[in-house]
Amino acid sequence: MKKEILVSLALACHAMLASAETQPVQDRVVVSRAAQAVVWGMPAVNTDLMLQAAIKAGAGENEIVYWSRPVDWHNQTLTPNPDAIYLMPFFDTKQGPIVLEVPPAGRDGSITGNIDDLWQMPLEDAGPSGADKGAGGKYLILPPAWRGRIPPGYIVLRSPTYSGYALIRSTLSSHSDADVAKAVAYGKRLKLYALANAAKPPPTRYVDAVDVLFDSTIPYDIRYFQSLDRIVQNEPWLERDKVMIDQLKSIGIEKGKPFAPDDKRVAMLDEGARDAHEWIEYQSERVYAPYFSNTHWAVPAASELVQDASKGYTEPDIYPVDARAIVYSMGYVGIKRLGAGQFYLMSWQDKDGERLDGGQRYRLTVPPDAPMRQYWSVTAYSRVTHALIKDVPRASRSSQVQDMEKNPDGSVDIYFGPEPPAGHKRNWVPTKSGENFELLFRLYGPTKPLFDKTWVLPDLVKISAQ
Repeated sequence: MKKEILVSLALACHAMLASAETQPVQDRVVVSRAAQAVVWGMPAVNTDLMLQAAIKAGAGENEIVYWSRPVDWHNQTLTPNPDAIYLMPFFDTKQGPIVLEVPPAGRDGSITGNIDDLWQMPLEDAGPSGADKGAGGKYLILPPAWRGRIPPGYIVLRSPTYSGYALIRSTLSSHSDADVAKAVAYGKRLKLYALANAAKPPPTRYVDAVDVLFDSTIPYDIRYFQSLDRIVQNEPWLERDKVMIDQLKSIGIEKGKPFAPDDKRVAMLDEGARDAHEWIEYQSERVYAPYFSNTHWAVPAASELVQDASKGYTEPDIYPVDARAIVYSMGYVGIKRLGAGQFYLMSWQDKDGERLDGGQRYRLTVPPDAPMRQYWSVTAYSRVTHALIKDVPRASRSSQVQDMEKNPDGSVDIYFGPEPPAGHKRNWVPTKSGENFELLFRLYGPTKPLFDKTWVLPDLVKISAQ
């Protein structure tokens, strides 16, 4: 049997080598450049896919799509937070500067907000952890190379791209109907309008996507390149990315010309996208060091990316395109001050280093005195799509959930599996048999014990059925 396997492997390798030798060099270059285009374009394509989903839901640029209750699996964005009220203003400055007006934090509510350009480079944070420091403010988003008059009283953001978006999370005190309604009402005090209309702003249009299948998961096929083409046609080339002009031209994407690949070209682009996907997935499980010693929890952002993106990619000797692709294949939004308003820990392994299997049962013990001023939450996502697991009744448990069981020492046991454990349904997060999953642990308003690691989140432990 071992000999037969070795013979089969040898034949397979020979066939692959023969195929590579007979494939014209120009075709091999197209496949290779397609893979590199996927890696390079990830954050911008991620943004475009969310915009297309918003348009499909009935919203457009310079309008705000929102969810009137915490999101469920119908929201198929990448690793969304089901324990906040989401509002997403999409802006377009081609006709001139746009104002995003944020209300002051107080008894009525508070937000955690991030404003990004098309490439998800953070322009600024908003809310108590942002530039307005909770006092509220008018964020003025300027088009590329804007030379017009800037009136006083604005927080000025110079965007290198015409389009972008903000991710606004209106904080929930709990998941009660009253607290959800309060968070929605506070969030809808956001205003989005053209600077030209600042003297008398028209009402901001809000579109509720609560029951809409809002799918912006990354498609590793021809649809990726269709999105990339929209970006090239609508946005200026940035100086840092001009090396990609000929790279994209060689695969059929060129400013001012239609993108119309024939069947052969589509097949090559699909192959390149699959290669990029395999590489990104392989790297994503190896690139992040554990945050706590002897655990598998990691901060899903490379230090070089955090360092460079927050400065507008101006560091002279780094441009972390690979690290950027890995992050934006799994999530979205750029944060100017990472760790000030929120902190993320991700894991896809249990205590023994095995993949998290949706058909198995696990327990996560959250130690007492979690280091946060607002709340913590833990959410399960599909390891394949990095979106919420489809067709499950809920995706997370949070310290905002008032009826969760607590242990005598103040710790909380959260259970994961396809069926609720006996007697612990209130602390259960459902998973799906036959599908691997990953976890994201969030702390909003993180405090010192998290950063000096005197508080440690342990790994998941596999448990037997109860």
